[in-house]
Amino acid sequence: MTAEQLHRFLVDVQGQGGAKVSDAEEILLQVLQKRHHMAKFRKHALTLDDFHHYLFSADLNPPIDNKVHHDMTAPLSHYFIYTGHNSYLTGNQLSSDCSDVPIIKALKRGVRVVELDLWPNSTKDDVDVLHGRTLTAPVELIKCLKSIKEHAFSASEYPVVITLEDHLTPKLQAKVAQMVTQTFGKMLFSPESECLKEFPAPEDLKYKILISTKPPKEYLEAQTNKDKEKEKDSDDDVWGKEPTELTAEQEDEETDSDATDNNQDDEDSDAFEPEVDSSRAPGYKSLIAIPGGKITGRLKEALKVEPDKVKRLSLSEQALEKATVSYGTDLVR
Repeated sequence: MTAEQLHRFLVDVQGQGGAKVSDAEEILLQVLQKRHHMAKFRKHALTLDDFHHYLFSADLNPPIDNKVHHDMTAPLSHYFIYTGHNSYLTGNQLSSDCSDVPIIKALKRGVRVVELDLWPNSTKDDVDVLHGRTLTAPVELIKCLKSIKEHAFSASEYPVVITLEDHLTPKLQAKVAQMVTQTFGKMLFSPESECLKEFPAPEDLKYKILISTKPPKEYLEAQTNKDKEKEKDSDDDVWGKEPTELTAEQEDEETDSDATDNNQDDEDSDAFEPEVDSSRAPGYKSLIAIPGGKITGRLKEALKVEPDKVKRLSLSEQALEKATVSYGTDLVR
């Protein structure tokens, strides 16, 4: 693309009626200098890649910038949200290190949902972030929380949701509540009532941190729920002849519950675990703005919008793919 062709694009396509050929020549020179380190303009032209670079450059192409132009006053659940998974991993999910660095990079890219897997540390007196039952090297939770606070709004003013995959004892949950409260302070969004009846709008949640996880009692009840599901007739299962695929998440939940029970036993036998003054920090459950959960029955029922509370439903990729086929209008309304 020559300077003359770029000029026609500026005027005819982007509507920049006041643009001159000299403006197009200046843009062309800046692109070539930046991408090819050419110091002088010698009747060069832009390649297709050069032109794409120009189109998506907020510095060179002012009509395209990073400002949000959508209506952000609808409930949070009405939006697609840029979400991370295992946000703390530096590499593969089996043997890489866990760190706050990937979290910082994600937030700088505009990611709005950060996932942290919480486990007791080796001495069971503090909380680590790691991919459980693997060889991944842990990172301290407090380090991740401080990095989130520092970088949460470096790319966007809209809220950050921290989803916690919790494998902790009640005492460590109280410690997490204390760390979260002290780290985020007024940035932390806490529901005024025990359960939100409707998601607030992103516009009302600017510069806020929201916590999403399962309420603590659900971990203790996971085994009971699993036993009840086994008693259901297979015809009640949403996938008909494929019930095992739907209940795979429930099996994970049972494993999580067993791990929590085991951690509780270990904790009771540890005479040196320090007491946490949970009376000075809000209860762990009260910090949860968005209760999380997994399927405990028919998927169609789980997808229903309840008029008196909000929730976050976790699905595996396989279950989500099947759900879009059978219940697409319930997923995207």
